[in-house]
Amino acid sequence: MKYTLSGLLLTSALATHAQAVSHRDRVYTADQISNTVSVIDPADNKLLGQIILGKPQPDVLTPLYKGQVMVHGMGAAPDHKTLAVVSIGSNNVTFIDPATNAIKGSVYVGRAPHEPTFRPDGKEVWVTVRGEDYLSVIDVATMRETRRVQVANGPGMVAFSPDNKLAFVCSSFSPELAVVDVATYKIIKRIPVVSPFSPNIFASKDGKQAWFTHKDVGKVSVLDVKELRIVGVLDTGPITNHVTTLETGLGKVAYVTVGGENVVKVYSREPGFKQLATIPVGALPHGIWASGDASRVYLGLENADSVVAINTATNRVIGKGKIGQAPMALVYVPNAVLAGVPAATALGRQLVDQPAVVRQLKPTQPGAAAGSLVTRSEGLVDLVSFSLAHLQPDTDYDVYLSRATQAPYSRDYPLLTVHTDAKGGAMSQTLGPVQAVQNVDLATASKPYQRVVVAPKAAGSTPVLLSE
Repeated sequence: MKYTLSGLLLTSALATHAQAVSHRDRVYTADQISNTVSVIDPADNKLLGQIILGKPQPDVLTPLYKGQVMVHGMGAAPDHKTLAVVSIGSNNVTFIDPATNAIKGSVYVGRAPHEPTFRPDGKEVWVTVRGEDYLSVIDVATMRETRRVQVANGPGMVAFSPDNKLAFVCSSFSPELAVVDVATYKIIKRIPVVSPFSPNIFASKDGKQAWFTHKDVGKVSVLDVKELRIVGVLDTGPITNHVTTLETGLGKVAYVTVGGENVVKVYSREPGFKQLATIPVGALPHGIWASGDASRVYLGLENADSVVAINTATNRVIGKGKIGQAPMALVYVPNAVLAGVPAATALGRQLVDQPAVVRQLKPTQPGAAAGSLVTRSEGLVDLVSFSLAHLQPDTDYDVYLSRATQAPYSRDYPLLTVHTDAKGGAMSQTLGPVQAVQNVDLATASKPYQRVVVAPKAAGSTPVLLSE
């Protein structure tokens, strides 16, 4: 048996290992900038199309009467018959039928929801409302909110124990993990953790552990579910995003996306949590999920607008394909569609083929300062996303284009001003004609912009970051 995945020929041995992956399975990504759900056939890593939930970001700067904004979180029902998709900008949960790609219903919740998680019995989906201090509990059958579970400020995500008795809630703004009794919807324990920013949590199928990430400090914590205590804190790397647990030929393992290093790291789940592999994957890996038979792991590249497939027997990338813009959450759904159903039913395409240009910003002086700039074409304008780290805390910095190729780097085309947080980091976006800036001054029309520069806002200040 042979087949091709994004042009890479897989050997018969690998094909045998991955037989359970079929054309009835689907990989879904939540694409935050294109406001789409990309639908991929994992048997050949082919993008079938997109479920379009809203217009691209530049088109939502008007009154929004229809459609969703900032498609971000995602969860699949245990019976594989419902997909829940969270849009953080429009405070919405959209329910989708994977078999037909049709929208089944829509529920509006509180400010800036983040991730939806189905209970193991499939009766409810619990949505973390990150801009508030509660979980929104939605009845799947009626698609209505039935109650709210009070937790610490900024809940990030929920993971359930496989026996449906406990729920574990990490927080994006509070340094604690809440343990909730599912039957009573009451918190029974609050566990202190190493940082206040945990966006993602995943429980192992054997019910023994829950792994959750700390994006702000580059760590992963491991919870012993039976003892309800933290048994390990791993230094994984900057911008640690998502984690998934599975069982492979290497044993019980966890795969972690580390966005700041553009890699996936593999760890043993046995005591000691030894790192087993580091897999280069591309620009800013984010959401991650395993196939039904654990033969592959799929992940989305936030800054490359792509999905990557990894063979878990070899821990090597075996395929990569373009999808919507800025994929965040990703889920793999086995047997998502019925045999004989046309693959592209009710699917469209929105901003799939526009390239994402990634520029790394390097420090001008020795030190830890770092940054990146991602530019995407949105039609008439470009959307530029910045990520800056290890600058002076609580300080204004100008980001601009310069025609100069050496210091002092004139401030020729301002992009935006950002204010760093207490740790010297900043993330922001701006819209404008950036990739093809038109020179309106005829005297300088022959001098193109050469550098992206980051410098303190104060006049005459020395640049701290510079593109090549």
